[in-house]
Parts: sequence; C-alpha cells; structure tokens
Amino acid sequence: MNDEMSPAERYAASRLRAAEQATALAGFRELYDFGLDPFQIEACQALEAGKGVLVAAPTGSGKTIVGEFAVHLALGEGRKCFYTTPIKALSNQKFTDLVKRYGAERVGLLTGDNSVNGDAPIVVMTTEVLRNMLYAGSQALDGLGYVVMDEVHYLSDRFRGAVWEEVIIHLPQSVTLVSLSATVSNAEEFGDWLDTVRGDTEVIVSEHRPVPLWQHVLASRRMYDLFEEKRGAGPGAQRAVNPDLVRLARMENQRSFNGRDRRGGKVREADRERERRQQRRIWTPSRVEVIERLDAEGLLPAITFIFSRAGCESAVQQCLYAGLRLNNEENRAKVRAIVEERTKSIPDEDLNVLGYFEWLEGLERGIAAHHAGMLPTFKEVVEELFVKGLVKAVFATETLALGINMPARSVVLEKLVKWNGETHADVTPGEYTQLTGRAGRRGIDVEGHAVVLWQRGFDPVHLAGLAGTRTYPLRSSFKPSYNMAVNLVGQFGRHRSRELLETSFAQFQADRSVVGISRQVQRNEEGLDGYRASMTCHLGDFDEYMSLRRQLKDREADLSRQGANQRRAAAAEALEKLRPGDIIHVPAGKFAGLALVLDPGVPAGRSPGHHNRHDQFHHDGPRPLVLTAERQVKRLAQIDFPVPVEALDRMRIPKSFNPRSPQSRRDLASAMRSKAGTVGIAPQRQRRQRSAAADDTEIARLRSEIRAHPCHGCDEREDHARWAERYQRLQRDTKQLERRIEGRTNTIARTFDRICALLTDLGYLEAGKVTADGRRLARLYGELDLLASECLRDGVWDDLGPADLAACASALVYESRSADDAMPPRLPSGGAQQALGEMVRIWGRLDALEEEHRINQAEGVGQREPDLGFAWAAHRWASGHGLDAVLRDVDMPAGDFVRWTKQLIDVLGQIAGAAPEGSPVRRNARKAVDALLRGVVAYSSVG
Repeated sequence: MNDEMSPAERYAASRLRAAEQATALAGFRELYDFGLDPFQIEACQALEAGKGVLVAAPTGSGKTIVGEFAVHLALGEGRKCFYTTPIKALSNQKFTDLVKRYGAERVGLLTGDNSVNGDAPIVVMTTEVLRNMLYAGSQALDGLGYVVMDEVHYLSDRFRGAVWEEVIIHLPQSVTLVSLSATVSNAEEFGDWLDTVRGDTEVIVSEHRPVPLWQHVLASRRMYDLFEEKRGAGPGAQRAVNPDLVRLARMENQRSFNGRDRRGGKVREADRERERRQQRRIWTPSRVEVIERLDAEGLLPAITFIFSRAGCESAVQQCLYAGLRLNNEENRAKVRAIVEERTKSIPDEDLNVLGYFEWLEGLERGIAAHHAGMLPTFKEVVEELFVKGLVKAVFATETLALGINMPARSVVLEKLVKWNGETHADVTPGEYTQLTGRAGRRGIDVEGHAVVLWQRGFDPVHLAGLAGTRTYPLRSSFKPSYNMAVNLVGQFGRHRSRELLETSFAQFQADRSVVGISRQVQRNEEGLDGYRASMTCHLGDFDEYMSLRRQLKDREADLSRQGANQRRAAAAEALEKLRPGDIIHVPAGKFAGLALVLDPGVPAGRSPGHHNRHDQFHHDGPRPLVLTAERQVKRLAQIDFPVPVEALDRMRIPKSFNPRSPQSRRDLASAMRSKAGTVGIAPQRQRRQRSAAADDTEIARLRSEIRAHPCHGCDEREDHARWAERYQRLQRDTKQLERRIEGRTNTIARTFDRICALLTDLGYLEAGKVTADGRRLARLYGELDLLASECLRDGVWDDLGPADLAACASALVYESRSADDAMPPRLPSGGAQQALGEMVRIWGRLDALEEEHRINQAEGVGQREPDLGFAWAAHRWASGHGLDAVLRDVDMPAGDFVRWTKQLIDVLGQIAGAAPEGSPVRRNARKAVDALLRGVVAYSSVG
C-alpha cells in the first residue's frame, strides 16, 4: 500500500501517525490488551479536545472506558477526577478496579458511611455525596477537572433522580462532565440540555452490542428461537416472529373452550384424549428443569430474574432439594475457601441467624440468590463467585440489573409481569432491555442468550415488541425540596436560584412540549378569525345574539337536571317506604310488571330520608329484592324506578318460602297473581307534570330578548348560528390548550416560590435571606428534612438518650414495604414513645401548611408521614441486643435491617452536624451512631 503512495502522501501519513502517538489517548490505549471500539475512540477524542461528552450505549458495551479516560486525563494534567455512581455497591466495585490500576494512594472512596483517602486525586463517590459537597462549598472541589456520572439515566428515578440534575447544574463551569447512560431514545434531547447548561457537549450514541444477543422461549422441553432468521436479511431488516411459536400460542388459546364443539354437541372422547395429549406437550418448565436444560446446552452461567425475594430463596431451595450440583469437588473447595475468608469476622452466633450454612451449601453447588433482603457481605460474595465462574446459577430480583458488573452467558425471565409497588404491571421495553443486557460476557462469550419461559396466555408477538424496542425515553423527575431551597438561596439569592432551577432538564422538557401546543394555539386562533368572519350578521351583533341563545339552552338544561334529580329523589323516598309483602308494579326495565317485595333493600335501622355522604346507599339508593310474576327472584336498582312507586296491596310471605326453590317461587308467584286478579290491581298511570320551564321567569325573559334582537329576523340566521357554534367549540378547545401551556411554563420556579413562601412563614427565610434556622435545615438532607429541622427547633429530642434518639430518627428514613400494615408497629416506651407522638403531630401541622401553600405530595414535593415501623428494631439494636433477638422481634430480612440501619446512621450524622454545638442532641446522636455501628452493620461491606 505504501509503495502506491506518493512521497507527499507518505509524509502526510507519517505526520498523522506522529500526531496520534503524541495524544493522551495513544498512551491510554496501551493500558488495555484489547482495541477500543469506534464509539469509545470518538468519545475519548472529544474529551481530549476539551468537550464534555454524553455516551449512550447498551449495558456491557464498555462505556466506562470513557470514564476511565477522564481519570487518565486528570492525572496527566495534575487535576482531580470525581467518579460518581448511583449506588454504594457500584462505588465499591469501581473503587476496587481503580485501585488495581492506579494504586491505593491515588484513589479514594466516599459514600454515606465511609471515607477512604478522600483527598486523593481520584475519588469514587455516590452522587449524593458530590451534591452535598457542592452545597457545602467543600475545599475538596479545589482543583477538580473532571466529573464522571456513571448511570446518568438514574435522573429518571422519581425518588433520587433530582440529585443528578442538581449536580449537573451546580458544578463549576471549569469542570468537564462525562455522562454515561444506557441507550435512551432521546439522547439528543438530553445532549441539547447538557449543551445549554454545561457548554460544548458531544453526544455519542451506540446501539451496537459487542456480544450479539439471541432471544429464546423455553416451552416444555424445547427451546424456540423468538425470531425467524432469514438468509440474506441485512442487520437492519425487520425480523419475523418464529411461526412455530405463533402456532403454539394459537393452539394454546384454542384449547380454552367450554366442553362443547361448534355444533353444540358434547366433545367426543377422542377429542378429549387429543386435548390431554396437547396439554402434556406444552407446560412451563420448573426452575430445576430450566437450569438443567441450560447446563446441557452450555448456556451457563445464567441469571434468572424472579420479581420476588421469597421466589429467589425458594428457587435455590428447589434446586438443593432436587440434588442439583453445578460444581465439581475442586470448585467446591475454592468456594468454601473464599466464603470462609470473606465471612471470618462474623461471629458464629450471627452466622446461624443469617442462614449461613444453607447459603454456603448452595454456593458450593454453584447456586445462589441475590436480592436486597440479603446481607451486603453475602451479596458481594455471590457477585465475586459468579464473576469467577464458581457460581453458575443466580436467582435474582431486578435490582441486580442496575449497575452491578455481573454479566452472564444467559439471562432467564420467568414472567413478563412484575409487582411495581402498587399493582402487577407488564415489564416495559426499557426494563426488558436492562434485564437482558446482562447476557453475553465481552471477551468470553461469542453470543449472549435471553430466555423467556412459556406461561399460560403467552403472546410471542408482545415479547417480540419488547425485544425489538432497544431504547426508552429519559424523563426528568426533578422537583425542588426544602433543603435545596435554603441551600440555593443561601448560595445564590432568591432571584438567581429561581433562574437556576429554570435551567433544569425537567423545565427544558416541559418547555419543549409547550412548543407543539403553542403551534396548535396559533392554528386555532387563525381558525377563530375565519369563523368570526363567517358568523358576522349585517343586522346586528351576532355574538351577543348567540350569547342569549346559549344562556337559554343552559337554563333549560339546568331545569331539566333539577327535575330529573327531584324525580330520582321522590322515587328513592318511595322505595324506602316499601316493606316485605308489598305488591308493586315495577314501572321500567327488564323486569317491568307485577312484583312482590321480599326485602326492601334498605339497611336495618335507617329512618326514611336519612343519608350520609360515606354511605353506599346514598349514592345507589335502595335496591329491593323482589319476586316477579315470572317466578324470578331479582335485586332491582333505582334505574328500574324512574318514577315513584306505591304498594298496590299486601300479602303474607310464608316463613317456609325458599327463594332458591323453584317450587317455592312458583307457589308464591301464583298466590301473588291471584291476589292481584282478585282485587283488580292495575298500575297507576303517572300524570304528566307541567314543565318547570313553562313557569320560569328567567326563561321567559331570555326568550323575549331573543325575539326582540335584530339578528333574530336575519334570513341567514341559522347559517350564522352554525358558524358561531363552531367558533365557541374551537374557542373552548383553545382556552384548554392555553391552560395546559400555563401549567407547564415555569412549573419548577412556581413550586420553588411556594416552598420559599412556606419557609418564610416558618422563619427559615426572611426577606430573601437564610436565617439561623434555615442554615440548620441546609445541613439536613432526605425526604423529611423539614420535619427533622422542626423537631430540632422545638427541642423534641432534647431529653432523649442515644437508643431513644435512634428510634425517633428511624421514622425519618424508614418506609415499610407494605403500605397498609394490619398491625400497628411496636414502639419503645417512655420518652421515645412521647417524642414519636410529638413528631407525628408536627408532621400534621406541616401537612396542613403544605396544603395551604398548594405543595402537593402526589407531585413528589412535600413531607410524607413519618413511618414508625423501624423504631423498635432501632431502639433494640442501639441498646445492645443481639441480632437474633432484633430480627425475630421485627420479622425483617438481615439485608433490609442492615440497609435501614445504615440509612439511620447517615441521618443521625446529619442531626449531630445540625444540632447546636455542645447540645445533648449532638452528643447523643454521635453516641447513637457508635451504638448502631456494630456487628453485621459494621462488617457488612466496604461502603
């Protein structure tokens, strides 16, 4: 090739190679024993050119390489790099990786409860830690050159997403931002926002998976490909669903018949036998069968996602009971050595409580569960063994898919429905992408495999839609909070803070959505001009004339409604007077005609006309149970009685009458007809009442004004009227659109104004300045920041000891998994119980104040009610009780206990920092932290 180049071209090429060798990227590439992908090179080149980058790429594609290049650049320039992650486990993992590459002296770790070498040039931290640093004006920010925000798509998270936007908005402009995201469909929109708030930002999107993903469905003993592969089809070609799967689903649906063939006869025995054979052919394989099948196909290691903690534990037990073994003796020994090393600091009595020996038995066989209810140390051991290939089957909840570097050859989904905390909902395309993204280990597997188990009612076309949608939109969840408000006002002042909030991604998206609505309003206004011209009348003001006609129509409709309501009320009142044995004539409905009242359908003890607003009777009226002349016993509704009904006669209902007995119904219906025939009962005709409109003076006045109006005599009056009606409809639609625009414009700033007004009422802000109370609130983070500040100000915790204070502070962080606990939580007695009661009363006062200021908790702003469900556990643990006793008392998994205790330690640290110097609360908060940080809580994990 060089021989064909001219001397000038060879010289240019050599200059280009020399220039490339002189870049920081060239030296960085030498650190890796594999070549970089085009998207990684493009992103690194943009970083070296001084631009910020947004990299959106699939899970496992290696986008963290770009973050590591930012670390490389920072060290080369003598500046700092902060590497932020959404969860502590991911921070721990990244910390370990960077220590291996750069050495322990150059890498630090900061999480909510750990600080390791925080002054190092490279610091890994959770995003909340960086947010708190920015608000505190920490000196650690000096010399900061780069910030890597891993998993930046977390800003969609409705609970924590606002933190990501706070960091992006408040980072100094001198800091270069590296944003790493999953593949989202609106990466360009997010990039445009970053460009607005951070300056020049390059958007690099890659949808290429380095390891191809194959989609399968496992039904009975057969593994079906989800898509039909066609020869010669290009990579972007539309893939067809496997016709065998479609046929299988159709056959399954056709089996759901009611025991009769199409001709109405009974199904023959031969048909039944064929049905039984089909049912034997299609079934959902058991968890043990799935693992055995994957093992036989060479598709292990595998992660099976089960959307239930109990389901994960049950799956492991099923495999153990079935005698499943995936490890040989050599691997069993390796597993035991690693596990014993990692758990040697846990006392034997705690190991028994934690189910250690059953857990170890599963690990030795190569089988494990992974979910948030596990002890963090146990989870970390599972992750380590899985990465080393010593655990080959993991049953996990969806939390494993969020960030942890734990790729597998195969991913199995048991169902495509999950509990989202409120209801059972279908897995979304974004969730499916996140879960199956774990399949395929780069540098190890040639291909990854996603397997969905066959379930009754399975729809392969629906699954193909999930598998074919590889991206999902990024939606901001940003909302101002009380802590954010005082921090912003203290740092920037009220006016500048408002402007900063209007630069949020949430407002950016809202403003963009307004553009389309604004265009529609403009089109509507043009249409209104045309309609106005067409309805113009040469005899007078047609708009005025139409206003009179509209008033008349509204008045007539109003009177009609009043009349209907009065008739319904009269009918309900008449039904309330009915008694068992009354013979009536049902005036309307399917069962119109003679009927005998068996039960009037009025609750016992009610006096006629008595209603209350919480009563179902008030809304539906009486529902009498009657026997019709056709021998049917039916419960009637008020709709069957459009007019009042009276008892035409009475008869005795025998005590022996059984409404379920056909003979009994026949005899009583016959007696009713005889009674009616004897006395010549006939339904009363309802006299047609005079219309209320005939005597209404308002209607008479409007009709008179309409007849006297000049436009009433116009020959084209009705043509004008039709154009006027169209004008009014379009005007109504336009006003609705304008209200939508008003609702979306400056929404964040309006919420901020309401929060500031409430804080001013409480004395945290004064004349746009932060008061001493406000500065205390600025040091309290979390959902119940304002409640914690009010408790400190009111001295609610002043007389509490460390254990009592821990119990009270737990209500600020804990949220029970069950929204409606049947049993009230157990509470410690004495001062803690009184303080918890006072906290609930303060919350009630704040809740009323929020309602007054139109601060809506449903929109994610405001203070939720404190949850007292962890108070007893916190008190017992802080008092020194053993793990066995505490967990038995609260019936809580060890992992949940550790997680809530660590969050409690975090909030107690904040309380200690916010309480006055030398106060008993500050002293006891620190003592409480020391009392809680022991045993499983202390040794649970690095971070």
